[in-house]
Amino acid sequence: MTYLRGFIPWIAYGAVAWASWQWAALAALLLGGVLLYLDRAGGLSPSKRVLEYGTLVFFAGVTALAFLRPDSGLRAYDGALSSGWLALITWGSLAVRRPFTLAIARHHAPPEVWQTPLFLRINQVLSAAWAASFTLAAAGQVLVTAYGLGTAVLIAVHVSAFVIPLRFTASYPQRARARYLEKAGARSYAQEARSA
Repeated sequence: MTYLRGFIPWIAYGAVAWASWQWAALAALLLGGVLLYLDRAGGLSPSKRVLEYGTLVFFAGVTALAFLRPDSGLRAYDGALSSGWLALITWGSLAVRRPFTLAIARHHAPPEVWQTPLFLRINQVLSAAWAASFTLAAAGQVLVTAYGLGTAVLIAVHVSAFVIPLRFTASYPQRARARYLEKAGARSYAQEARSA
């Protein structure tokens, strides 16, 4: 659930936008602000909250657009825009060497591993998986909307953008640690054999 917490505003927007994109955007903006406030009140570093700040920027813009131009043609592509924005956030976090998953992963790992190469590598891979998923979802949503393939297909694409990387996130760290320990064991064995 920790990974989904940062996406609560996005999920809320997706659940309500079909009825009113104006109120959905405003609700997502307010939820994003509340979550960021709670994180900061809980002592979490604001410099690590890339997703949360990106969420506020996106929904501030969508809220303004939705209320000023409720008939905007962008309304039909709001799913693709949100997936595209999430892709930008996640790719951007990788580009500045602060994978967005680091803030979440630090809740589950002791501080002594936060700077280890394995911990950082796992979070680079996880963030890249999320970024790729959001990128593909944005492209898929543009195509679904452009070709009028229907709401059910649009929802399936949007939901898969979260479910697929979430499942990968649940399994990858354990596999990566096991591979690391296996290689470390092999190196240790080789060093012992050389010194014998």
